[in-house]
Amino acid sequence: MNLGLPVFPYVGAGVGYEIASLNRHFYDAYNGTISGSKGSFAYQFIGGLAYPLAAIPGLSLTAEYRFEQLVATRSYVETYLGTSYKETIGQESSHTFLLGLRYQLFTPPVAAPIPAAAPMAAPAPAPAKTYLVFFDWNKYNLTPRATQIIAQATSDSKTNSVTTLDVSGYTDTSGTPTYNQGLSERRAKSVAAKLVADGVPASEIAIHSFGETHLLVPTGPGVREPQNRRVEVVLN
Repeated sequence: MNLGLPVFPYVGAGVGYEIASLNRHFYDAYNGTISGSKGSFAYQFIGGLAYPLAAIPGLSLTAEYRFEQLVATRSYVETYLGTSYKETIGQESSHTFLLGLRYQLFTPPVAAPIPAAAPMAAPAPAPAKTYLVFFDWNKYNLTPRATQIIAQATSDSKTNSVTTLDVSGYTDTSGTPTYNQGLSERRAKSVAAKLVADGVPASEIAIHSFGETHLLVPTGPGVREPQNRRVEVVLN
Protein backbone atom coordinates (compact mmCIF):
# COMPACT_ATOMS: atom_id res chain seq x y z
CA MET A 1 0.00 0.00 0.00
CA ASN A 2 1.41 3.37 -1.08
CA LEU A 3 0.48 5.89 1.62
CA GLY A 4 2.98 8.52 0.52
CA LEU A 5 5.45 7.42 3.22
CA PRO A 6 9.07 6.20 2.91
CA VAL A 7 7.80 2.72 3.94
CA PHE A 8 5.11 0.60 2.30
CA PRO A 9 2.73 -1.34 4.62
CA TYR A 10 1.46 -4.72 3.43
CA VAL A 11 -0.96 -7.37 4.73
CA GLY A 12 -1.61 -10.97 3.83
CA ALA A 13 -3.51 -14.12 4.80
CA GLY A 14 -3.19 -17.81 4.10
CA VAL A 15 -4.98 -21.11 4.61
CA GLY A 16 -3.75 -24.64 4.20
CA TYR A 17 -3.08 -28.02 5.71
CA GLU A 18 -0.07 -28.31 8.00
CA ILE A 19 1.83 -31.37 9.16
CA ALA A 20 3.08 -31.05 12.76
CA SER A 21 5.75 -33.59 13.74
CA LEU A 22 6.88 -34.57 17.24
CA ASN A 23 9.93 -36.80 17.52
CA ARG A 24 11.43 -37.45 20.97
CA HIS A 25 10.89 -33.83 21.90
CA PHE A 26 9.29 -34.45 25.29
CA TYR A 27 10.82 -36.48 28.14
CA ASP A 28 9.81 -37.21 31.73
CA ALA A 29 11.63 -38.73 34.67
CA TYR A 30 11.15 -42.22 33.19
CA ASN A 31 12.37 -41.30 29.77
CA GLY A 32 8.99 -41.44 28.07
CA THR A 33 8.75 -40.08 24.53
CA ILE A 34 6.06 -38.68 22.27
CA SER A 35 6.46 -39.05 18.51
CA GLY A 36 4.53 -39.00 15.26
CA SER A 37 3.34 -36.69 12.49
CA LYS A 38 -0.23 -35.41 12.39
CA GLY A 39 -2.00 -32.89 10.19
CA SER A 40 -4.41 -30.05 10.84
CA PHE A 41 -6.16 -27.34 8.88
CA ALA A 42 -4.35 -24.03 9.57
CA TYR A 43 -4.65 -20.36 8.77
CA GLN A 44 -2.40 -17.32 9.21
CA PHE A 45 -2.48 -13.52 9.09
CA ILE A 46 0.49 -11.38 8.01
CA GLY A 47 1.29 -7.71 8.47
CA GLY A 48 4.51 -5.88 7.72
CA LEU A 49 6.42 -2.86 6.47
CA ALA A 50 8.78 -2.71 3.47
CA TYR A 51 11.44 -0.01 3.05
CA PRO A 52 12.85 0.19 -0.52
CA LEU A 53 16.63 0.58 -0.68
CA ALA A 54 17.25 3.15 -3.42
CA ALA A 55 20.85 2.02 -3.91
CA ILE A 56 19.69 -1.41 -5.19
CA PRO A 57 16.45 -1.23 -7.23
CA GLY A 58 14.04 -4.01 -6.32
CA LEU A 59 15.57 -4.62 -2.87
CA SER A 60 13.57 -3.78 0.27
CA LEU A 61 14.17 -4.12 4.00
CA THR A 62 11.17 -5.79 5.68
CA ALA A 63 9.77 -6.11 9.20
CA GLU A 64 6.94 -8.62 9.49
CA TYR A 65 4.58 -10.22 12.04
CA ARG A 66 2.75 -13.52 11.44
CA PHE A 67 0.01 -15.18 13.50
CA GLU A 68 -0.67 -18.84 12.74
CA GLN A 69 -3.40 -21.14 14.14
CA LEU A 70 -3.75 -24.92 13.88
CA VAL A 71 -7.46 -25.52 14.43
CA ALA A 72 -7.75 -29.31 14.93
CA THR A 73 -6.69 -31.52 17.86
CA ARG A 74 -4.07 -34.15 17.09
CA SER A 75 -3.25 -37.47 18.72
CA TYR A 76 0.35 -38.68 19.09
CA VAL A 77 1.85 -41.88 20.48
CA GLU A 78 3.57 -41.73 23.90
CA THR A 79 5.87 -44.58 24.83
CA TYR A 80 6.24 -44.94 28.59
CA LEU A 81 8.06 -47.89 30.23
CA GLY A 82 7.50 -49.99 27.13
CA THR A 83 3.78 -49.23 26.90
CA SER A 84 2.17 -46.98 24.24
CA TYR A 85 -0.48 -44.41 25.07
CA LYS A 86 -2.40 -41.81 23.08
CA GLU A 87 -1.61 -38.17 23.82
CA THR A 88 -3.95 -35.51 22.43
CA ILE A 89 -2.80 -31.96 21.74
CA GLY A 90 -5.40 -29.26 21.16
CA GLN A 91 -5.34 -26.15 19.01
CA GLU A 92 -1.97 -24.44 18.72
CA SER A 93 -1.08 -20.87 17.75
CA SER A 94 2.25 -19.19 17.06
CA HIS A 95 3.48 -15.60 16.87
CA THR A 96 6.46 -14.94 14.57
CA PHE A 97 8.43 -11.73 14.14
CA LEU A 98 10.73 -11.48 11.12
CA LEU A 99 13.34 -9.04 9.85
CA GLY A 100 14.64 -9.62 6.37
CA LEU A 101 15.48 -8.50 2.84
CA ARG A 102 13.15 -9.01 -0.10
CA TYR A 103 14.25 -8.73 -3.71
CA GLN A 104 11.75 -8.39 -6.55
CA LEU A 105 13.12 -10.58 -9.33
CA PHE A 106 10.71 -9.50 -12.03
CA THR A 107 8.87 -6.26 -12.74
CA PRO A 108 5.75 -5.96 -14.91
CA PRO A 109 6.55 -5.45 -18.60
CA VAL A 110 6.30 -1.85 -19.69
CA ALA A 111 5.75 -0.30 -23.07
CA ALA A 112 8.62 1.44 -24.77
CA PRO A 113 8.49 5.23 -24.45
CA ILE A 114 6.71 7.00 -27.28
CA PRO A 115 9.08 9.59 -28.75
CA ALA A 116 7.63 13.04 -29.12
CA ALA A 117 6.99 13.71 -32.77
CA ALA A 118 8.44 16.81 -34.38
CA PRO A 119 5.71 19.45 -34.43
CA MET A 120 4.00 20.02 -37.76
CA ALA A 121 3.69 23.48 -39.22
CA ALA A 122 0.26 24.96 -38.60
CA PRO A 123 -1.44 28.00 -40.05
CA ALA A 124 -1.84 29.53 -36.58
CA PRO A 125 0.08 28.69 -33.41
CA ALA A 126 -1.83 26.93 -30.63
CA PRO A 127 -2.28 28.77 -27.32
CA ALA A 128 0.07 26.27 -25.63
CA LYS A 129 2.40 23.63 -27.02
CA THR A 130 3.88 20.69 -25.07
CA TYR A 131 7.14 18.77 -25.65
CA LEU A 132 8.05 15.57 -23.81
CA VAL A 133 11.66 14.78 -22.93
CA PHE A 134 12.25 11.23 -21.61
CA PHE A 135 15.06 9.96 -19.36
CA ASP A 136 16.74 6.66 -18.55
CA TRP A 137 16.04 5.10 -15.16
CA ASN A 138 17.50 7.08 -12.24
CA LYS A 139 19.19 9.52 -14.69
CA TYR A 140 18.85 13.22 -15.40
CA ASN A 141 21.40 13.59 -18.18
CA LEU A 142 20.01 14.30 -21.66
CA THR A 143 19.95 11.67 -24.40
CA PRO A 144 20.60 12.63 -28.04
CA ARG A 145 16.86 12.39 -28.73
CA ALA A 146 16.17 14.68 -25.76
CA THR A 147 18.50 17.37 -27.09
CA GLN A 148 16.69 17.23 -30.47
CA ILE A 149 13.32 17.77 -28.78
CA ILE A 150 14.68 20.66 -26.69
CA ALA A 151 16.20 22.25 -29.78
CA GLN A 152 12.82 22.04 -31.51
CA ALA A 153 11.11 23.65 -28.50
CA THR A 154 13.71 26.43 -28.55
CA SER A 155 13.18 27.04 -32.27
CA ASP A 156 9.39 27.13 -31.90
CA SER A 157 9.61 29.51 -28.95
CA LYS A 158 11.48 31.99 -31.17
CA THR A 159 9.09 31.78 -34.13
CA ASN A 160 5.90 32.08 -32.05
CA SER A 161 4.75 34.70 -29.59
CA VAL A 162 5.95 32.75 -26.56
CA THR A 163 6.09 34.62 -23.24
CA THR A 164 6.95 31.78 -20.83
CA LEU A 165 8.22 28.18 -20.97
CA ASP A 166 7.00 25.92 -18.14
CA VAL A 167 9.56 23.14 -17.51
CA SER A 168 8.12 20.40 -15.25
CA GLY A 169 10.04 17.31 -14.07
CA TYR A 170 8.56 13.92 -13.14
CA THR A 171 9.73 10.39 -12.15
CA ASP A 172 8.31 6.88 -12.06
CA THR A 173 7.36 5.23 -8.75
CA SER A 174 10.60 3.33 -8.13
CA GLY A 175 12.56 4.81 -5.22
CA THR A 176 11.25 6.80 -2.27
CA PRO A 177 9.00 9.87 -2.71
CA THR A 178 11.68 12.12 -1.20
CA TYR A 179 14.37 10.85 -3.57
CA ASN A 180 12.02 11.10 -6.56
CA GLN A 181 11.16 14.71 -5.72
CA GLY A 182 14.84 15.65 -5.91
CA LEU A 183 15.38 13.61 -9.08
CA SER A 184 12.47 15.33 -10.85
CA GLU A 185 13.96 18.73 -9.95
CA ARG A 186 17.37 17.73 -11.34
CA ARG A 187 15.72 16.60 -14.58
CA ALA A 188 13.81 19.88 -14.94
CA LYS A 189 16.97 21.94 -14.29
CA SER A 190 18.90 19.86 -16.85
CA VAL A 191 16.32 20.65 -19.54
CA ALA A 192 16.15 24.32 -18.52
CA ALA A 193 19.94 24.63 -18.75
CA LYS A 194 19.86 23.21 -22.29
CA LEU A 195 17.09 25.65 -23.28
CA VAL A 196 19.24 28.55 -22.04
CA ALA A 197 22.27 27.15 -23.90
CA ASP A 198 20.14 27.00 -27.08
CA GLY A 199 19.21 30.67 -26.73
CA VAL A 200 16.08 30.88 -24.56
CA PRO A 201 16.32 33.71 -21.99
CA ALA A 202 16.41 32.32 -18.45
CA SER A 203 13.83 34.94 -17.42
CA GLU A 204 11.26 33.22 -19.66
CA ILE A 205 11.68 29.79 -18.02
CA ALA A 206 9.66 28.58 -15.00
CA ILE A 207 10.94 25.35 -13.38
CA HIS A 208 8.61 22.91 -11.53
CA SER A 209 9.22 19.46 -9.98
CA PHE A 210 6.46 16.99 -9.16
CA GLY A 211 8.35 13.77 -8.25
CA GLU A 212 6.29 10.61 -8.72
CA THR A 213 2.94 12.46 -8.82
CA HIS A 214 0.93 13.21 -12.00
CA LEU A 215 1.92 9.94 -13.66
CA LEU A 216 1.56 9.82 -17.43
CA VAL A 217 0.96 6.04 -17.16
CA PRO A 218 -0.78 5.07 -13.86
CA THR A 219 1.19 2.36 -12.01
CA GLY A 220 1.58 0.96 -8.52
CA PRO A 221 4.59 1.67 -6.29
CA GLY A 222 8.08 0.51 -7.28
CA VAL A 223 7.37 0.30 -11.04
CA ARG A 224 9.99 1.49 -13.56
CA GLU A 225 7.68 3.01 -16.17
CA PRO A 226 9.74 4.75 -18.92
CA GLN A 227 6.95 7.15 -19.95
CA ASN A 228 6.73 8.51 -16.39
CA ARG A 229 10.45 9.46 -16.37
CA ARG A 230 9.99 12.74 -18.25
CA VAL A 231 10.14 16.52 -18.37
CA GLU A 232 7.29 18.42 -19.99
CA VAL A 233 8.12 21.71 -21.72
CA VAL A 234 5.03 23.87 -22.30
CA LEU A 235 5.23 26.96 -24.51
CA ASN A 236 2.71 29.61 -23.43
